[in-house]
Amino acid sequence: MRLEQEAKQFMERRGMSTITATEYQQKASETAIFPKEKALEYITLGLTGEAGEIANKVKKLIRDGADKETLEQKKIEIGYEIGDVLWYCAMLAKEVGMNLGHVMENNINKLHSRKERGTISGSGDNR
Repeated sequence: MRLEQEAKQFMERRGMSTITATEYQQKASETAIFPKEKALEYITLGLTGEAGEIANKVKKLIRDGADKETLEQKKIEIGYEIGDVLWYCAMLAKEVGMNLGHVMENNINKLHSRKERGTISGSGDNR
């Protein structure tokens, strides 16, 4: 526990975020307001909607272009939408009984394994 606190203090001194995925998932769930009997459907639709908002912002950026100042503002807007996607990911993981930190760790392990085996390119879940 002491080492964890020292790590958090180290990160805080450098202006880095100290929230863990587990903490985020817990705090995010405190703001969850939706019909619990339709949670899986609601969360999934919300996730795809927010991802669509990101895609739409990027599409318009491609279409309209942007000067340096506008581009920076658009990046900030996209960042806010990424936060919304993250919220829905955290809630979806919770709904299916998974810890967001474990989901993240399993995913990164899978990707590193694929890279080491030369199968990161291609398609299919089991490669």
